[in-house]
Amino acid sequence: MMQAEWLPIVMQGSFSEIYVVDCDSLRFVETNQAARKNLQYSAAELSAMTPIGIAQSLSREVLENILFPLRCGRSHRAALETVHTRKDGSSYPIEFRLFYCPSDTAPVYIAIGNDISARHASAKALRISEARFRAIVSNTPGLFFQFLKKPDGSTSFPYLSEGCRALLGVTAERLRADSAQFLELIVPEDRSSYLESMAASATEMKELNWEGRIWVEKWKDIKWINLRSTPRALPGEGVQWEGIMTNITQSKLEEAEIKRSREQLAELSAHIERVKEKERTRIAREIHDDLGGNLTAIKMALALVKKRLPADDPTLADKTDYVDALVDRTIEAIHRISVDLRPSILDFGIVAAVDWQAKEFEKQFGIPCSFSSNKKEIDLHPDQATALFRIFQEALTNIGKHARASQVTVRLARTNRNVRLAITDNGCGIATKDRLKPKSFGIRGMVERANALGGNLSVSNAPEGGTEVALKIPLSE
Repeated sequence: MMQAEWLPIVMQGSFSEIYVVDCDSLRFVETNQAARKNLQYSAAELSAMTPIGIAQSLSREVLENILFPLRCGRSHRAALETVHTRKDGSSYPIEFRLFYCPSDTAPVYIAIGNDISARHASAKALRISEARFRAIVSNTPGLFFQFLKKPDGSTSFPYLSEGCRALLGVTAERLRADSAQFLELIVPEDRSSYLESMAASATEMKELNWEGRIWVEKWKDIKWINLRSTPRALPGEGVQWEGIMTNITQSKLEEAEIKRSREQLAELSAHIERVKEKERTRIAREIHDDLGGNLTAIKMALALVKKRLPADDPTLADKTDYVDALVDRTIEAIHRISVDLRPSILDFGIVAAVDWQAKEFEKQFGIPCSFSSNKKEIDLHPDQATALFRIFQEALTNIGKHARASQVTVRLARTNRNVRLAITDNGCGIATKDRLKPKSFGIRGMVERANALGGNLSVSNAPEGGTEVALKIPLSE
């Protein structure tokens, strides 16, 4: 039981505003220090005032309607929210709990109030934040969602934005009522990857980024969607993801179109290379057989003519010697051109061709070039052999021009399924930016040739410095 002498201490020590109001006149009988400080009035000034004087939006009729049930005993307390006006004219919101204190002499109402400015400010900030969020959501293509997976394995969608129907073909209310519908929307071929991604995200608590197809019954259509969200553990409730689903059908169609275009371009490039190699082979053979044969016949006829020249005419002898030397140079040029067009060494197999080219490189550039192969013979389709040889030639040309190397190592190997060629130099290496330069046609051509054969080619820095070109092509079935 509170002692009477405690009351002044409680009144003056409270952070809440406390008012004692006369039941008949509604004037303030007593106010505590917190009330006087907030209102900027003295005790004497307040003693001449009523609640209506400081809460100007509050009428006497409304106030009496609130207080009447207390005085009649029909209610033990009442609540009131209003706005107080200070002496300087400023105002602040306040909420009260009202009590009736009966007395034989002077019954009173006791009002205990608290300034709720901070609450109102927070509520206003929340409303602004929610308005911004709704504006962002309504203007963002896609579906914002919260997805909850409970410890017992059941799922729910605590939140789904208005984009649900447009994206998934079902209303947010329907999906919230039956969250299992979402899994049913995913086409059967993609469900396992979705479930695996969700399980991994929940286990490792990492971002979920999944792409897959859904069947929209309403439009009898398949859509590609991207589901990106972040999980967080809710103690006792499970794991909840917050994120966004977006329609990526158009980008997937464009991606497929680009892929088809690249495949068609690769096929065209491979076809052009095959046609080019066949034409080179034809030209090389014609040059060798026709021009080479004709020049050989000319050389033989010239030798016969030279024998029948008058011995006393040195001028004619010099002329025939000059023509004979010119024929020899022309035969050498034809041989060189024929080799450039299509090395006849390829007829002896790819191992012999690579070995020969390595030795030719060493002669031309003066850079030692060692060659090794795990097989003496490697059977390749002529197109594969030609492409591999051209790639090897281009790699050696690049080394001779740019690498500043003093040693080159070439390794050719056949496995059960692949043929591998590795060319390593000890030169200055190649920077990534140089490999990606727009005019790196040499490297790009090597890559295109490898891709056309269903293989791959990489250009990287060698472990001990320099550059390594690694080619792998599958063996023909």
